[in-house]
Amino acid sequence: MRFLTRSLIALFLAAVSFSALAYAGYTLVTAIQSRAEVTGGPGQGRERVFTVRALTVTPAEVTPILSAFGEVRTRRSLELRAPVGGRVLEVAPGFEDGAEVREGQLLFRIDPADAESALALAQTDLARAEAELRDATLALDLAGEDVAAAQAQLELRVRALERRQGLADRGVATEAALEEAELALSSARQAAVGRRQAEAQAIARRDQAESALERQRITLSEAERRLSDTRVLASFSGTLADVSITEGGIVTTNEQLGRIIDPDLLEVSVRVSTAQYLRLIGDDGRLLSSDAEVVLEVAGFEITSPGRVVRASATVEQGQGGRQLFVELVAPRGFRPGDFVTVRLNEPALQDVALLPATAVSATGSVLLINDDNRLSAAPVTVFRRQGDDVLIDARALAGQEVVREIGPSLGAGILVRPQRETATGEVIQEAPEMVTLDPEQRARLIAQVEGNTRMPETMRARMIAQLSEEAVPASMLERLESGNVGGGGPGGRMQGGG
Repeated sequence: MRFLTRSLIALFLAAVSFSALAYAGYTLVTAIQSRAEVTGGPGQGRERVFTVRALTVTPAEVTPILSAFGEVRTRRSLELRAPVGGRVLEVAPGFEDGAEVREGQLLFRIDPADAESALALAQTDLARAEAELRDATLALDLAGEDVAAAQAQLELRVRALERRQGLADRGVATEAALEEAELALSSARQAAVGRRQAEAQAIARRDQAESALERQRITLSEAERRLSDTRVLASFSGTLADVSITEGGIVTTNEQLGRIIDPDLLEVSVRVSTAQYLRLIGDDGRLLSSDAEVVLEVAGFEITSPGRVVRASATVEQGQGGRQLFVELVAPRGFRPGDFVTVRLNEPALQDVALLPATAVSATGSVLLINDDNRLSAAPVTVFRRQGDDVLIDARALAGQEVVREIGPSLGAGILVRPQRETATGEVIQEAPEMVTLDPEQRARLIAQVEGNTRMPETMRARMIAQLSEEAVPASMLERLESGNVGGGGPGGRMQGGG
């Protein structure tokens, strides 16, 4: 009984072994037949197709953007200096860096003792000069009266001499009397001259007194100004900067103690090349009032302000090149003098140009056009501007044609490509795959080919068989099956599927 049982088990195992060997042989023969039936084996090469991003060239009016770097500076500032030396008696509350001040606000006060003493002395000297002027005026008036009296006496002596001469002619008067009258006239004339000399001296004294009075008035005005200089006021509203003053400290004349900056009047000093400057001037040689945008990058954020080109530097600094432009900030909120910013200037608009990525133009100045048969051809272009990652080209000869957006080292004229077209927002347009209808014999052959491919994973084999069982099959999958370019995930082939 035991012998019979063992014999039956041996016969069963032998039958199973022979069945397995037979199935393995059948599978091997089927695989060899399937590979032999494939047209064009894997050793036969086929043309490679590259996928590229396509871009349609559309001529339009484009305003080029000129980017440059510059420094923000203030258009209105005031240096706070000590007009007079001395001890600082008072400092305004909040007189520190970044504080806001108002026009006419007291900033600090210096000890006015010396200025007050000088003012008192100037007032005393002015009073003395006024008194001297009064004395000189009175003396001039008296000298004028003396001159008038001497002139009257002279006229009287003249008339007396004329009378003596008349009497002498009639023989009534003697020669001695006539001579006495002449001597009296000469004395009167000499006295009149002396009085006029005294009057001239009085006039000179009055003029000197007037000059001295004017000098004392100037001295008094200077003393009053020096006294007022001990109080420093804000000339306009602004922000304090570079403050270096303490209450009780000693300051010297003209020592800088701070600055007032107007934060609402800012401009950017930007330097451009001479070629860029020529694009910003008109036919008359004058700088165009171009619009601009000023950008300050702070921790990944941008502070922007519109601007306007207002003027250019009149000279070129020694050791510098190009031209220096000044851009006025229209909305300077958030900007500070000294900021290093980016300035984007609007150049005059260009007609019939296209804005393309810089990667679409090769180093030789050409683009790759996509023909109707999806093959590439090179075409030279004229590059007008390079701004950032884009270029402006002459688009009149390329209007409506498609170019490759990114030129790689493996792309060139004559290459077959599969273009991926994009929408205006940059999204890739997914084209529907081309479908092919199979006849029954071709369908059965392809299914047998997939089933006999032992290198293909089971999931991929099931998916491809399901697709082959449908009425229409993607042309790309059919092409891969016909060329034998379908394999597993190991080193011997690529894992590819349809759909």
